[in-house]
Amino acid sequence: MANFPVVNMENLNGSERGVTMEKINDACENWGFFELVNHGIPHELLDKVEKMTKDHYKKCMEQRFKEMVAAKALEGVKAEVTDIDWESTFFLRHRPTSNISEIPDLEDEYRELMKDFAGKLEKLAEELLDLLCENLGLEKGYLKKAFYGSKGPNFGTKVSNYPPCPTPDLIKGLRAHTDAGGIILLFQDDKVSGLQLLKDGEWIDVPPMRHSIVINLGDQIEVITNGKYKSVMHRVIAQTDGTRMSLASFYNPGNDAVIYPAPTLLEKEPTEKEQSYPKFVFDDYMKLYAGLKFQAKEPRFEAMKAVEANVGMGPVATV
Repeated sequence: MANFPVVNMENLNGSERGVTMEKINDACENWGFFELVNHGIPHELLDKVEKMTKDHYKKCMEQRFKEMVAAKALEGVKAEVTDIDWESTFFLRHRPTSNISEIPDLEDEYRELMKDFAGKLEKLAEELLDLLCENLGLEKGYLKKAFYGSKGPNFGTKVSNYPPCPTPDLIKGLRAHTDAGGIILLFQDDKVSGLQLLKDGEWIDVPPMRHSIVINLGDQIEVITNGKYKSVMHRVIAQTDGTRMSLASFYNPGNDAVIYPAPTLLEKEPTEKEQSYPKFVFDDYMKLYAGLKFQAKEPRFEAMKAVEANVGMGPVATV
């Protein structure tokens, strides 16, 4: 099995740019995941985000999680649990409007820190989308415009902790799924592992690396690239020791953005493969996904094809 792709972003600025761009392209085509180092987000900021996230879990979330486990009698399960995940989470929305001030129990310093962190991640997401455009032969800014809709993209962070689990063979930290949205940027625990992706029928560990950002592609990138780039099934395995921290930030299309394969890419396809993906409004896809998250993505694409005739071109981005 080939090594999990790790991309050093500093190499984009010199003689190794071509090799590095090819590595990103190969990762998008064959893995749906890659790990970034030297991505420009200061290590001190990442260290502070990690410390404050773990402190917040201990102070405000851990006891609630234990109460949930007790209430649902998950401690001593004897059979596989398939309808719940062994995780403690809350969601911070950044765009189009922020909800950070509304989340209870967050210290003001943590709120400000997460705003700063989100701003840097959003910039990195847009930089990555342009690298994908370059590799795909799309004009710079194409993917950002495709996601824009009338109010800009949806961008938010799922803050998760995966506590120690006594029966990791019977309950997942997070059940297998592909991500519905665009591009996902993950800052994860560098000591406690658990994230796995499905490649060639095998579950592969995504290695924890200090100060790295793990990137994975969502269903919308697969649609826009007409399947050249793929969203990939992934899951979190619960561990018996240690609590795993995970901050997954989702840079997704705006609710009213109309998603469809890029015409430039369709022109390059052989006739029989011209357009195998549907055209739809992103919010309609999310409504469907909500009930089918832990199932295969292909039936979702087929269901969107069935309603495709009703989809207009949507608002034109003004960015």
